[in-house]
Amino acid sequence: MESFVHLRKGITPARLHADLDGLKDDELGRGGFTGRTAQLYRRNEPMGYRAQGPLAPIDILADALEPTDSTDPAGSPLLLFSNADCQILLSRRAQEMPFFARYVDGDLLSFVHKGTGLLETEFGPLRYREGDWVYIPKACTFRQVPDSESTWLMIEATEEFRVPPAGPLGRHFPFDPSRIVVPEPQAMDDDGRDEYEVRLVHEGGPTSLFYQHHPLDVVGWQGDNFPFTFNIADYNVVLCDTVHLPATVHLFMQATGVYVMNFLPKRAESAPGTETIPWYHRNADYDEIAFFHGGDMYGVPMPPGLISHAPQGVHHGAPEKMRERARRKREEITRIGWTTIAVDTRRRLTPSPEVMAANLGAH
Repeated sequence: MESFVHLRKGITPARLHADLDGLKDDELGRGGFTGRTAQLYRRNEPMGYRAQGPLAPIDILADALEPTDSTDPAGSPLLLFSNADCQILLSRRAQEMPFFARYVDGDLLSFVHKGTGLLETEFGPLRYREGDWVYIPKACTFRQVPDSESTWLMIEATEEFRVPPAGPLGRHFPFDPSRIVVPEPQAMDDDGRDEYEVRLVHEGGPTSLFYQHHPLDVVGWQGDNFPFTFNIADYNVVLCDTVHLPATVHLFMQATGVYVMNFLPKRAESAPGTETIPWYHRNADYDEIAFFHGGDMYGVPMPPGLISHAPQGVHHGAPEKMRERARRKREEITRIGWTTIAVDTRRRLTPSPEVMAANLGAH
């Protein structure tokens, strides 16, 4: 049962996530990292298994996937994973949309992995660049005009995305909303077309609406529901020297059943004996998606564009060899250079057939 007192049985280290003396630190937790937990100290590496069946972890490379929008201007992003609360998609658009898009099943939050370009919206134009989060409210009309091929990880949530409630750190940490870029209204003139297609993206769709005037004709707006961009360079990383902090500390935005986090370069924990790599866990209540944008982990390069899916209840974490290397080199390598986007979902995610076909673990 839950208590403010945490019990200890058998052989345990004196400090949490520190001074393991050869034991393997394995967390069995509820509610992500915020509910009841048990730290199990094992003799053997929890990742030493061979998986077979629907809950086997998945690893795919974004560059190996082929959304139709990568070759056809009229194409669409590729569905990667889905459940009742969200869809996770991949876009690699290289040419401007010949149509306007309107996602009507939910808010759209996209991470720009590669590329720059212009996003034309009803609220005005927005430039985007690598490392940007791009937020587009549900049913907002927009058109993407890339400068070059742009790779986006896209998350469509059934319920609206919101900034998490301010905790003990206050309203500006780790996400300072004053750093967002908001569009200025700029009504667009007709360009001579007979009609303008607005493609409604929805379950069972799409549906197309055809206007005889330019759909981005807004001359002004007011309110608190609008698109914006936010770059991860402006994200404030929360640090602690005596313990590696749980993933929930890095929460960026959330919707019902969907939680988005930024894991960004930071100083490694410096207190003697402290583990600097996240402990093994098998998140009992959330599926986890990790999108590796780039960087390194204790000098080992991270594969850019790798997408990993860890289903709830299945052990995952960095292999023991990497943990041993981190311990050996803690005086030499004092920073963790990862740049990783994480999406946790309360409901189990279903991978698309394209994802299953590209799964590196299946080949």
